[in-house]
Amino acid sequence: MSFSQSFFADRFGLTEHDLENYLSEALSAGGDYADLYFEYLATSSIGIDEGIVKSATEGVTLGVGVRVITGERTGYAYSDDLSPEKIRKAARVAALIAKGPATVIKSGFEETKRHNLYAMLHSPNEMTLAERVEFVKRADLAARAYDKRVFQVQASYADSLRQVMVATSDGTLSFDRQPMARMSVVVLARENAESSPQHGYAGGGGRITLDFFLNEKTPEHFAIEAARQAIVQLGAIDAPAGETTVVLGPGWPGILLHEAVGHGLEADFNRKGTSAFSGKIGQQVASPLCTVIDDGTIHNRRGSLNVDDEGVATQKNVLIENGILRGYLQDKLSSRLMKAAPSGNGRRESYQHIPMPRMTNTYMLAGTSDPEEIVKSVKKGLYCTTFGGGQVDITSGNFVFSATESYLIEDGKLTRPVRGASLIGNGPEALKYVSMVGRDLQLDEGMGVCGKEGQSVPVGVGIPTVKIDKMTVGGTAA
Repeated sequence: MSFSQSFFADRFGLTEHDLENYLSEALSAGGDYADLYFEYLATSSIGIDEGIVKSATEGVTLGVGVRVITGERTGYAYSDDLSPEKIRKAARVAALIAKGPATVIKSGFEETKRHNLYAMLHSPNEMTLAERVEFVKRADLAARAYDKRVFQVQASYADSLRQVMVATSDGTLSFDRQPMARMSVVVLARENAESSPQHGYAGGGGRITLDFFLNEKTPEHFAIEAARQAIVQLGAIDAPAGETTVVLGPGWPGILLHEAVGHGLEADFNRKGTSAFSGKIGQQVASPLCTVIDDGTIHNRRGSLNVDDEGVATQKNVLIENGILRGYLQDKLSSRLMKAAPSGNGRRESYQHIPMPRMTNTYMLAGTSDPEEIVKSVKKGLYCTTFGGGQVDITSGNFVFSATESYLIEDGKLTRPVRGASLIGNGPEALKYVSMVGRDLQLDEGMGVCGKEGQSVPVGVGIPTVKIDKMTVGGTAA
């Protein structure tokens, strides 16, 4: 795509000369680097509750963010008006915040090489309103039909199409057209009117076409999974508390890896020395069975991007290899200060936000163990297959996670489901106790949202079946 053919040139009349002028304005008070992030985001959503469509929204947001970097200082300003005078004003504000020694921007732009991870003729948001309503109605009907104990269903469908352009004072220019679609179903079930309701949740999607929901993961798929989870919880017992062996099931339990380890490997925490992994590159930080990857280049995945939000092509980054720490997730600011190459992990929620190092799709590579043999090897423990929320302290690596679907392991067999289980531990320490890794790596269904410093971005997670010999389980049963 040439600049003259780009979305922003066609829609807003922007020229390369305009971009050069705005960057010159941004560096008018000096600075090491400046960039412009243009965004046009169209969104829509449908929600159904009690069989009735309760919400239907469509919207458009657009704007530009201007960043200037001087050493460790960042000046940032944005505008939701793409008129020349408003962009110049934002550029001047950013310049005054980050003013520094004078610098010269390159003349002309070279387009960044990028992937083609979500090529499509039609984006998800081109479907009709009637088709979207049909999707959520199908989910509602399927969940209710699963079991008569299901008494409440909420289903939603949301999609978006984001057009972005990044121009830098280094003379690079990048474009991307980023689709996203997601379906989610929440189910409540109870044995009778007097019993406590139990909750089930399922959802998924990605950077996909509508065929995904028609042929691969249908509304019925998500509805049945949410209903199954809720019904399982009706027969659950209180989780036992104490130190035990924990087996993580494949797929979504990778959220524990994301929170307990992934955030600690983001470069901003490490250049500031506030991560439990700071200064440990080349050291053994996990069991030799653990290799952890962050990969923004997987086709159609929720966390994937052709280019990151700084215009850098995403890549496959090996973070931990056979237990050895190999590197951190870098954005442009951290890579400059740490004298490392950007890793394609500069991400932001929108044009209103400063980019920072963030994960894309983070997972552990498969091992060689049979998943059934892993369970059989445990005399007494806990098998966790679905997680809810969690918290991690980056500095210490300590974490707490709620396991929303878990089972007791007794004499090598999965027995009773439990409720109210939470996993308590330390990220680096937990990985050192990994003693078996299954050959069944799975990625999640496509529902991850990661929060950091008030910003939320879509991410993916994954893990094979993993045995952790020692972990503290918080529960209610003695």
